[in-house]
Amino acid sequence: MMANDGELLKKYPNIGDHDAPSLDARWEIVTEEVPKLAKEAAMVAIKEWGQPVSKITHLIFCTNSGAACPGADVCLVHLLGLPTTVRRAMLHYQGCHGGATSLRIAKDLAENNHDLVSQVLFGDGAAAVIVGADPDLEVERPLYEPISTRETMILNTMDALGMVPREVGNLVTLAPSIPIHISGNIRGCVEEALNPLGIKDLYSLFWIVHPGGPKILKMVEEKLELEKDKFNMTRKVLTDVGNLSSPTVLFIMNEMRKKSVNEVKATTGDGLEFGMLLGFGPGLSIEAVVLRSVAI
Repeated sequence: MMANDGELLKKYPNIGDHDAPSLDARWEIVTEEVPKLAKEAAMVAIKEWGQPVSKITHLIFCTNSGAACPGADVCLVHLLGLPTTVRRAMLHYQGCHGGATSLRIAKDLAENNHDLVSQVLFGDGAAAVIVGADPDLEVERPLYEPISTRETMILNTMDALGMVPREVGNLVTLAPSIPIHISGNIRGCVEEALNPLGIKDLYSLFWIVHPGGPKILKMVEEKLELEKDKFNMTRKVLTDVGNLSSPTVLFIMNEMRKKSVNEVKATTGDGLEFGMLLGFGPGLSIEAVVLRSVAI
């Protein structure tokens, strides 16, 4: 576990002084602690998966906290005892669509390479999922199936949202126009992701939406003509743990399946067959992933 705030401030006093240089200290902290946090999340996912780590073939590691070479992905391989032949992909500073991006890449890989770990984390929140093909239902317990994906980059919005490392930490740029840009492009992205399945009724879906902020959620609801109850799990995670950037959608997926089990729903998607996962991030970009839920 990461040292508490008091211990960190004692060891790195410059962190508490906004005008003092602290980039080296911050980099030292995240380089050491991020892989440890990732291991905790990955171990939970692997335990639920029910298969040995020797069967993991690919590792996608996405982080908004620091960068090093060798990276946190290499550290995680050693911490988990993964095969030395595991195929690694390291993603940095994907921002709030990082969770959806990782799932998109994992889907493409799994359809051709079977099992892998997709690891996404930010700050003090980490999430891990196992994505594979042809599950062994005697051992494995699938939760969701990625069916269709769509990525949309919104033109002339490169400066609307950004994240740059500075001495005082990650400097985040947030333009007031972000909710307008996202909501103005959301319907087209969603419809294009659903077209291969012929789904037209948006209310027939369960929704896992990155909680970029209350205003974004409200405007997206309005553009999609959805009632607020469709974003209940998103708002619960936003209230409980806040916006954790990349892994937040995975937290919401987990809350959705837990709610479905607790309420004895027919599927992991609140009783519905199909759902829409949306990630918003720098670019500006919208990542859409259509999910099929699994019978409980």
